[in-house]
Amino acid sequence: MRYSACDDPSSFTLLRRFLSTSYQQFSYLNSMSACAITLRASRCFPQTPLLLVMAFLVSGACATEMETVRTAPDNKGFVLEPSGDRYIPWGHNYASVDILERLAKDPARVVREFSEMKAAGTTVARIHPEMPRILVGPEKADPEALDLLRKLLKIAETSGIHLKITGLACYKIENRMEWYDSLSEENRWKTQAFFWETIARTCADSPAVFAYDLVNEPVAVGKAGESWYMGRMEEVEFCQRLSLDPGTRDGDDIFREWTRQMVAAIRKHDRTHLITMGMLPFPTVYESAAEQLDFVSPHLYPKTGKVDEEIELLKRFVWGKPVVIGETFPLKCGADDEREFLLKSRDSAQGWLGHWPDESPAKLLELKNTGQATIKNAIWLSWVDLFREIGPQMTARK
Repeated sequence: MRYSACDDPSSFTLLRRFLSTSYQQFSYLNSMSACAITLRASRCFPQTPLLLVMAFLVSGACATEMETVRTAPDNKGFVLEPSGDRYIPWGHNYASVDILERLAKDPARVVREFSEMKAAGTTVARIHPEMPRILVGPEKADPEALDLLRKLLKIAETSGIHLKITGLACYKIENRMEWYDSLSEENRWKTQAFFWETIARTCADSPAVFAYDLVNEPVAVGKAGESWYMGRMEEVEFCQRLSLDPGTRDGDDIFREWTRQMVAAIRKHDRTHLITMGMLPFPTVYESAAEQLDFVSPHLYPKTGKVDEEIELLKRFVWGKPVVIGETFPLKCGADDEREFLLKSRDSAQGWLGHWPDESPAKLLELKNTGQATIKNAIWLSWVDLFREIGPQMTARK
């Protein structure tokens, strides 16, 4: 089946604009009891006050060592190794455009936010390490950026939250790498493979890695003269094309070959952790790429009154592998429809990720109680409340 470049996915524009808000500093801090692991964490973050390091030590976080996630023997979900317990990915996209920048500028904030996510019942966070921060040349990585990634792994390990690491994130237009965007397709793919080799080499030994997410919402085929990127909202673009000169190849050919190269790059250094890809809601486009993935990860946003239609779309991503909904949110519907969608999706999906707010849930609640909350604040709070409310149902082990 020949697949040509799709138009700008405008159905996602509102979401991206909504999520791409300015990040704010806040002083909320959960008070928590100290435990022995505090010393270990404080060594990882010597510049962080001890009390803030304690903020991400939540109930149970110190009780056991973090386990590695594998696909279940029945291929209908995930298990932890070595215990064999079922693992349910239930969490959020976190700091989608600035995770390494945020960690460099304010490590205490990241520690605090992992604490808040864990307290809400989060088991997984999807992060998007900025590619322009990691690579300084076609085959050269920035050691300081990799150190930041290692610190993030330690935060995840200590908090008990696994990471879904999304690659090739060049979302902020102002930070784009001219040398990278001027490469030929062949050399661009080589650089992308080097990126994944670098990430896998850095992360291979950490049990905090749930999965490597090869790229966010790719489109296989573009046209000569088009940008590598698409889906612009203000100063960010979240989608990218894999080829601008397909020749005789169709979309399936490109997805198969590109995915093969990225998977091979990861497997040079990490043969343990899982691999997936963030997918737009077009199942026929991605089925060829999924052949080489460990699980499928579509992005689905239900519409008001059309939950069953979204469920039917979800079922079209069931290809004999686990399904993790990599993005969802009450953007095009209210909390009731989102709740219905999530609960009904359990027959087809084995994991779910929404979006974590930049404001502390405690701050959002304060704004609500004082009558100062905006509509946007209210939507964010509705998601956090819903996440907490149905978490026990979504993560119940069958």
